[in-house]
Amino acid sequence: MAGEPEVMALHLKIQGRVQRVWYRQWLVGEARDRGIRGWVRNRSDGSVEAVLSGEMSAVRALVQACHQGPPKAQVSRIIQIPGEYRPTEDDFPDEFRQLPTL
Repeated sequence: MAGEPEVMALHLKIQGRVQRVWYRQWLVGEARDRGIRGWVRNRSDGSVEAVLSGEMSAVRALVQACHQGPPKAQVSRIIQIPGEYRPTEDDFPDEFRQLPTL
C-alpha cells in the first residue's frame, strides 16, 4: 500500500575482531532501538552472524553502524549472504535476540 515503509531482511556474516568485545550485546541493543527484528550469534570460525528484518532505512543504517560496532571491535568485513538462508517466522520474534554459538 502507498505510504507504508518498505521492509527488508538481510543475512550477514561479520568478520574481524568481533568476539569477546561485546559485539552481540551491542547489536541486540542497536537493533531493538531501531525496531529491527531478528537475531545474532557467534560462529565457531570467529565471525558473528546476524539476520536483520525491518524498515529498509533502519536496516541499512544498522548495517552501516555494524562496520564500526562497539568500541573494542575491529570489523574487517561484512558479507551479505545471498540465497543461502531462508528465514522463517521463528527468525523474527517480536524482539531482537541473541542465539547460542553455532
